[in-house]
Amino acid sequence: MKPKVLVLRAAGTNCDVETAYAFELAGAEAERVYIDELIKKDILKYQIIALPGGFTYGDDIAAGKILANEIKYKLQDKFLKFIEQDRLIIGICNGFQVLVKAGILPGFDGYFEKQSVSLITNDSERFEDRWVYLKVHSDRSVFTRGIKSLITLPVAHAEGKFVTHNGILDRIKENIVFQYVDAEARLAGYPFNPNGSVMNIAGITDPTGRILGLMPHPERFISPLQHPAHTREELSDIGDGLLIFKNGVEYFK
Repeated sequence: MKPKVLVLRAAGTNCDVETAYAFELAGAEAERVYIDELIKKDILKYQIIALPGGFTYGDDIAAGKILANEIKYKLQDKFLKFIEQDRLIIGICNGFQVLVKAGILPGFDGYFEKQSVSLITNDSERFEDRWVYLKVHSDRSVFTRGIKSLITLPVAHAEGKFVTHNGILDRIKENIVFQYVDAEARLAGYPFNPNGSVMNIAGITDPTGRILGLMPHPERFISPLQHPAHTREELSDIGDGLLIFKNGVEYFK
């Protein structure tokens, strides 16, 4: 049987179709579910929850904050049962913002903890839509097992600057999965780091490696034809992003 993926939608979500397609291409069965429907659904019939990109509720208050509160105050018990049963969660862009603002990530001292990290307005004070290089710490997450150490993915966000306070910085080093780098895999400033994230953080995991949040969009690079250099360079048969979805699916096979 194929693993089942719940792709969570809300007003303003706009990457749910692509995310569902990426999981289906990776071998899963994906269902797009609106937040109000999820309150009535059995969440345990799914193996993976995906929080896709977009601008949920217009990013009012702060990016992802309203959906984060809906999950925290309406669905916390369901999400906790889901996490306890060795299942996976991935939050992409707006979904990453939701996970940190709900207190699900970084998950040092349990889930739905007091928020300790955030994603705020880019240093450039503008929407950044560009391709970036990413250093991958592949052994830290279920979703990145076996992935090469340098990949490229597109970003598209206005509030992607990862920030935290000194007490968390030391603890979070082992939870970093993706870092913005240049073409030689060196930590670098703008435009390689498109938002000014501390420690060039582009994505983190919880201590179990089963919950992943990242700002870049893996669902937008599942085929080499989506890469801007596909007519000039020899690329792999599949996009770097598809490997992330395949790892999530393979976890349940």
